[in-house]
Amino acid sequence: MIEPDRQDEIRARQQSRARMLALLLAALAVLFFFVTIAKIKSMHGA
Repeated sequence: MIEPDRQDEIRARQQSRARMLALLLAALAVLFFFVTIAKIKSMHGA
């Protein structure tokens, strides 16, 4: 069994990693959105 202090440290690290992955995923979604908008605008302008 893991001691409570160590368990809290592990849980904090997991939460930090989950937050970073969520931010990365959100950033990729925003990037894809803007790339798509730019492609659509360039097709209509051509």
